[in-house]
Order: sequence, then structure tokens, then C-alpha cells
Amino acid sequence: HVQLVESGGGSVQAGGSLRLSCAASGYTYSRYFMGWFRQAPGKEREGVAAIASDGSTRYADSVKGRFTISKDYAKNTLYLQMNSLKPEDTAMYYCAADYGLGTSLVANEYNYWGQGTQVTVS
Repeated sequence: HVQLVESGGGSVQAGGSLRLSCAASGYTYSRYFMGWFRQAPGKEREGVAAIASDGSTRYADSVKGRFTISKDYAKNTLYLQMNSLKPEDTAMYYCAADYGLGTSLVANEYNYWGQGTQVTVS
């Protein structure tokens, strides 16, 4: 049973930083691709960053150069380092995972989701 639990959200001023964490369990971590998504009120869920089992990464254009996705295999934890935050980054952020190769920023390609953590930038 795959479980994903996010943490690290909060409120921050524009220009600030946050690091989100996603503790994963219930699967062979190295065989899964994972991603971070976000959803603001009234908007569709969008892919922010993704990482493949081989460590390759992909980012949405809106966060390139500001956000960094990474994995700690020993801790079974996925991270999203967010720098130079903007008010438009305000959203609920979700961790997602699924079995396979490559990366994806498409939500319906993921079957496993965390409960989300709120990020508010003012």
C-alpha cells in the first residue's frame, strides 16, 4: 500500500524560500517516478516538477531556475526546494508517485497522491 505524506508548507513573503518534503512508503522507491503538483483555488492541478527513477528531472517553465526537486533514497523522502517565491506560487502542493520510467508533469499519469500541504506567498 503506497503512502505519501507531505510536510513543510506554510506562509512566506515574496522572495522567500520553503522546502517541501514527501515521506514515501509501501513500494520499491527506486522503481517509481515522482512529482510535485499544485492546485490553486479555481484552477486545475498543474505539474511543477518531476523526477525519474534514474534521477533525471523535469520542471514547469514557471518554476525553472527557482524550484529544485530531489530524492533521498536512504530516507525514502522526496523534496521540493522552492526559492524566490512569488504570490502566484500560492497553492496546495501535492506529492505524487507511480511505477515506471521517465518523468511526467501530467496528473492523470499518477495513481498515488498525498494529502497536500498549503503554500501561501504574500
